[in-house]
Amino acid sequence: MKRTPVLAASLLALLAATAPAHAGENPYGQGLDHCAATGTGALACHFDLAPGTYDVTVTLGGDTAGATGISGETRRALLAETPTAAGERIRRSFTVDVRDPEGEPTGPAGTPGLDLLLDGSAPRVDSLRVTPAPHATRLFLIGDSTVCDQPGDPYTGWGQRLPVHLKRGVAVANHADSGESTVTYLANPALFDTVEAAIRPGDPVLIQLAHNDKQTDAATYRAHLTTLVERVRARGGAPVLVTPVVRRWFNADGTLDNGVALLVNGLGVDHPAEIRALAASLGTPLIDLTALTKARVEELGPEASKALYLTTEKRDNTHTSVRGATEYAALVAAELAARGVLPERLLR
Repeated sequence: MKRTPVLAASLLALLAATAPAHAGENPYGQGLDHCAATGTGALACHFDLAPGTYDVTVTLGGDTAGATGISGETRRALLAETPTAAGERIRRSFTVDVRDPEGEPTGPAGTPGLDLLLDGSAPRVDSLRVTPAPHATRLFLIGDSTVCDQPGDPYTGWGQRLPVHLKRGVAVANHADSGESTVTYLANPALFDTVEAAIRPGDPVLIQLAHNDKQTDAATYRAHLTTLVERVRARGGAPVLVTPVVRRWFNADGTLDNGVALLVNGLGVDHPAEIRALAASLGTPLIDLTALTKARVEELGPEASKALYLTTEKRDNTHTSVRGATEYAALVAAELAARGVLPERLLR
């Protein structure tokens, strides 16, 4: 794309004006000297960081009106698009989890360190600072492809869109992985063993596994979920059971009251019902995402609800689009506050 002289000059001025005055103060780097223009008005930034949690503080705005959002790592939404008026400056902060691999635990390794993309409909960025946050709370996610950091558009997991709802002090550590069941998540050392070793006292751990337990009998399903809960608690973590998002599978009357939509497996195991009962018996918080997503899909109806899934693009009524994942992440965020999983001061 050919840049206009005005755009090129403004980008150069932006990069020059925001270089840190004392670069030696922060060995991890700060400021837009770690960023490069993408050619579309966005800035791609890279910081050579070891795995861990880091606070990112950004000052948005400029001489002209703008609207800036931030994503990072494997397509994680970190800061919702934020408007700024001409001459206005707004400071925003969030905490990000940096790990290797950066996306799905059994997927590609991705890029070492922290990658951020500062974009939006009219990105305006005045300064950027990244600092270690070793004591930040991590909100761990255990799940499948409906939750994970999906590497390729248009597929998007709700866990990928959850960070925009969290303020500085808590980072989403999304260890969900495509194709996993309660059986495989416990069996693969790259999955639960890795999460378990990283849990610190007080870290919430959300568990949503059901879509791939297609031939898991009820007793085994309950036993595996119980094992996950007990091992999280043994590390001092706070387990939260989450019922699965519905499949977009309508009855003739416009409802989703069928086994395909509501995750009843081939053996007749009603996964959401099992999770609800187990949460009650184990005394864990429950996020009934099945009920919440069912209500939303039925509210929209057979036609409009296609936009929440990849019905049009992929003939896929299980995996969510960016819009669907965004809406479902908002439902989860509201439940985090309502169920006391996170204090409201950490939620946007």
